[in-house]
Amino acid sequence: MIDPALGARPEGTANNTEAADAVQRMFDEIAPQYDRANHILSMGMDRVWWNRTARRFDPILRRPEARVLDLCCGTGDMTAALLARRPAQAEPILAIDFSHEMIERGREKMRDKAVIFIEDDALNLHVDNGTLDLVVSAFGFRNLADYAAGLTEIRRVLKPGGEIGILDFSMPPAPLDSAYRLYFKHILPRIGGMISGSTSSYEYLPASVERFPKPQAFCGMMRQAGFTDAKWKPYLFGIAGLWSARAV
Repeated sequence: MIDPALGARPEGTANNTEAADAVQRMFDEIAPQYDRANHILSMGMDRVWWNRTARRFDPILRRPEARVLDLCCGTGDMTAALLARRPAQAEPILAIDFSHEMIERGREKMRDKAVIFIEDDALNLHVDNGTLDLVVSAFGFRNLADYAAGLTEIRRVLKPGGEIGILDFSMPPAPLDSAYRLYFKHILPRIGGMISGSTSSYEYLPASVERFPKPQAFCGMMRQAGFTDAKWKPYLFGIAGLWSARAV
């Protein structure tokens, strides 16, 4: 059985509603400096990971009729990586996030591009059943208040045989885990706080990574939610990685 309480829990929150509200406020607050902070804190690896993830789904992205969703899209960097691999006159990419400030910045960055930005809740999407060919989420799924519900909702909107890709951080194996924790818990919050003005938001980040299921455990959750061929591809020694699967 999947733990129904397994999901993001920012400090001071006691249930899914409080957790979701806290995450939404946090991302609205850091939106103005979000892109700059990401690039600096990841030392530019975020761009490499977005592009590598997009390449993984080339067979779908190259089909002009394919319907694609970037879930928890933030300011649209993963969206841009997906769009770069779409042919001319392809179906627009859907880009969904529940942070108003993030969505507004995404709209500005992707103005006049084949992208439809929608402010919506990842756990209650206003998308019809079985209508999408691909759902990708980059560094956003980990912030959902209920991981099992998030997977179930993605399965609902995917066509049978449609694919899911979740790019996110993970805890690397020993001996890298000690250095990773040192950077994440003591260095990253200070730098992130200086850039964004919100140290607490970047203290939440390492806590959320530690709370997220280990790679094979999350593959198990994907299978329970109605996916097959669930696998995890580590990036940069397991600091991040891509979970992928197909909808049954």
